[in-house]
Amino acid sequence: MNRALLARQGLIEPTRWTVLETVERLVGLQAQDPQAPYYGLWSRIEGFDPEALSQLLLDRAVVRVALQRATIHLVSARDALALRPLLQELIERATATTWGAGIAGVDRDALAAAGRALVDEEPRTFAQLGALLGERWPEADPKALAQHVRALVSLVQVPPRGLWGRGGAAAHTSADAWLAGVTEAPARSLDDLVRRYLAAFGPATVQDVQKWSGLTRVAPVVERLRPELVSFSDEAGRELLDLPDAPRPDPDTPIALRLVAPFDNILLSHVDTTRVLPAEHRGRVMTQNGLVSGTVLVDGFVQAGWKVQQARGTATLAVTPYGKMNKKTEAALRREGERLLAFAAPGAAERAVVLSAGG
Repeated sequence: MNRALLARQGLIEPTRWTVLETVERLVGLQAQDPQAPYYGLWSRIEGFDPEALSQLLLDRAVVRVALQRATIHLVSARDALALRPLLQELIERATATTWGAGIAGVDRDALAAAGRALVDEEPRTFAQLGALLGERWPEADPKALAQHVRALVSLVQVPPRGLWGRGGAAAHTSADAWLAGVTEAPARSLDDLVRRYLAAFGPATVQDVQKWSGLTRVAPVVERLRPELVSFSDEAGRELLDLPDAPRPDPDTPIALRLVAPFDNILLSHVDTTRVLPAEHRGRVMTQNGLVSGTVLVDGFVQAGWKVQQARGTATLAVTPYGKMNKKTEAALRREGERLLAFAAPGAAERAVVLSAGG
C-alpha cells in the first residue's frame, strides 16, 4: 500500500508532469496554508518553478476553493466547476453544524442571492461580506452570514492570495463569475470521483473514500463500480478496492528520502494513515487544532518533521527526527534540505539545515 500510494502521488521519483496535470492527477492539493501546494508540487515535479503555479492562478486555470472535507483546495478550474456540485451537500452540512445558530430566521435562498451579488460586485473578505450582510440581517451573526454564503455559493479566493512569495487577505468572488469564459464544467459524477480517488490514493476502503471526500453513503457508488474494480485485503482483513491497471509496485521498490509538504493529502486521505505515517508519530505530525506539519519520508515512511524559518536574510530548515538517524540518512536529509531551502529562500544570504536531537 505504501509503494502504491507513493507511485500514484509522484513521490517515488521526481516526475515530469506539468503543474496543471499534477494538480488534476491529485484531485487537488489541500491549501488552507497558501504556500503548502508549492511545496507539494516541488516534492513531485522535477525542476518545479513556483512562478508556474502563480501564473496559473493569475490566468484562472487553477483556483482556491472549498471542496473535499469542506476545506480549501487548490484545483484546476475544470475541477472547481465539476466537483463542487458533488460536494455541495457536505459543505452545507458542515457549515450548518458550526455556524447554523448564527443565522436563525434567515432565508437561505435570499442570503445566497445577496451574498453572490456582493462578491460578484467586487471580491470581498469574509469580514467585509459579513458586515454588509449584517445591514440586511442585523439580528444574525455577521461571521455566520459570511460562512453560509461560502457554503451556499461556490466562492474562490482571488489573487494575490495564494501567489508564491506574496500575500494578501482571502478575498472571494463566485466561481461562476471568476471562471466565466475561462472554461466550462465537464460532466462529473460520484462514480468519476471515486475512480479518480482510487487512481490517486488506492488501493483503499469505502471508509477511506469517505474520509478523503467528506461524503457519506459512498458504499452504493462503490457497489455500482465493483464490476470494474479489483479487490484485495489488508492485514486486518479490510477490503481494499482499486482500479485494475493502477500501479502497485513491488514492496521492495527503493525510495530516496523525500520531504513532503505541510497538509499533504497523503496524510489526510485514509482512515488508517499507517501506510505512510507510523501510528507512534501521528500525534507529532497532526495537532488537535488541525495543523499538519511538513514531514520527512525515509524509505517511504514518516520519520521526521520539518519547518522553514526565515529572518533577516537567513533561512533555516528546522528538522525534528522522531528517532535516531544513521549517518547515511542524515547526510541524505541535509542534501535534500539544502535543495528545499534553495527553492524556498533563493535570496537568503545564509541557509542552514538544523537537526534537533532525535527521539
